[in-house]
Amino acid sequence: MNPEYSFFDAVCKSFDKAAKYTSFDTGILEQIKQCNSVLRMHFPVKIGDNVEVIKAYRVQHSHHKQPCKGGIRFSEMVNLDEVMALAALMTYKCAIVDVPFGGAKGGISINPKKYSAYDLEKITRRYTSELIKKKFIGPGEDVPAPDYGTGEREMSWILDTYSAMHPGEIDSLACVTGKPVTQGGVRGRREATGLGVFYGIREVCNNEDMMKRLGLPMGVEGKKIIVQGLGNVGYHAAKFFQEAGALIVGLAEYEGSIYHKKGLDVEAVVQHRKSTGSILNFPGATNFSKNTDALEAVCDILIPAALENVINGENAPRVQAKIIGEAANGPLTPEADEVFAAKGTLVVPDMYLNAGGVTVSYFEWVKNLSHVRYGRVEKRFMENQNSNLVAYIEDITGKKVSEAQRDALVHGPDEIDLVRSGLEDTMIRATNEILDCWKKHPDIKDMRTAAFVVAINKVGNSYMELGIFP
Repeated sequence: MNPEYSFFDAVCKSFDKAAKYTSFDTGILEQIKQCNSVLRMHFPVKIGDNVEVIKAYRVQHSHHKQPCKGGIRFSEMVNLDEVMALAALMTYKCAIVDVPFGGAKGGISINPKKYSAYDLEKITRRYTSELIKKKFIGPGEDVPAPDYGTGEREMSWILDTYSAMHPGEIDSLACVTGKPVTQGGVRGRREATGLGVFYGIREVCNNEDMMKRLGLPMGVEGKKIIVQGLGNVGYHAAKFFQEAGALIVGLAEYEGSIYHKKGLDVEAVVQHRKSTGSILNFPGATNFSKNTDALEAVCDILIPAALENVINGENAPRVQAKIIGEAANGPLTPEADEVFAAKGTLVVPDMYLNAGGVTVSYFEWVKNLSHVRYGRVEKRFMENQNSNLVAYIEDITGKKVSEAQRDALVHGPDEIDLVRSGLEDTMIRATNEILDCWKKHPDIKDMRTAAFVVAINKVGNSYMELGIFP
């Protein structure tokens, strides 16, 4: 990454572009833009025979809604600028999808691959205790979640540490989301971000005006897609697009990238990588000389689902996709945005497109506070009601439905059905709200600016309603 590049400055630059389309006082806009609380820490952990000093962060960007919400990433690339930027994006993301959280983010500056599970547990638990001491974690204060380099395992360590230091707190399960289902997690959380990316882009592709502008047919079926990053988000996004009839023509990972114009089987590529250690040399596919070459290959939709700043002013002119769906946080620089706006390429922005994770995390948080599983109360009632309805229809028509049809008609909603339904509705509403805002401001050049306008209006109105500003 260019050492002169500031991720937080890039987010602020996008904010400033959108701010002129709002009616808020400059002081309110400045309050929305700045990070409210920044925690920078160093703590010692015994690793083997040595003591290592670990550098870590937690940033709470906005307190217009509480608790704050945001993931924790483990990466050597973690720095304060990145964490501040990601916390800011969380504020705007939550506002757009109507999730009542302020934005936050955390990070530990380590390479998790260099540590054993035992050492990672010690680091995670010590980090959690530091957050507790500074009141940077709690069901009503700040609720972490998984991010790059972390997952369900790390969240369960955080939960256990928090619960041990808060005995008797009945809502302690809600101190963190992205937990295993057995530890109070919600079904559907693991694939939520990738599924949200699918729902968001599908809604864009179902918009007639947008498809006419881009010269593409309606819907996702048959569209050629390249996905960069086969982690949790990239894998699930690719999987859901493939199931919907799209062609995954290219896949990229850090070891290289592959391309096949007739489409790749995502699951087969994943199995190939598990057995060989690489996606390269997949049967029938062409290897690219560099993993970044996939970003510039022929496709309809490009989905960068890895790290930030992968498309910049230098390589953006060579990107051939007509739609770029930002599954990662900040994969495009402001310079790349300018190039794509001039080219007529549609960038579906990260600040709402990858909100599936926080949306389903919200469902998990609500589940933990209510102490009841989604679907437990109404599932059997709905199945009995549907069964009676099917029997009534069979009686008045004199025809019997097949066993498979009966099962489909009678089925009551499980937790995962309700979670996915809520996520789908959230992404559809958010997409259309942004597109409507863009339509009202025809001089806005890109969808990101329209998304920022929606976010600023919602956060600004919350501040006004709090009575903070006379």
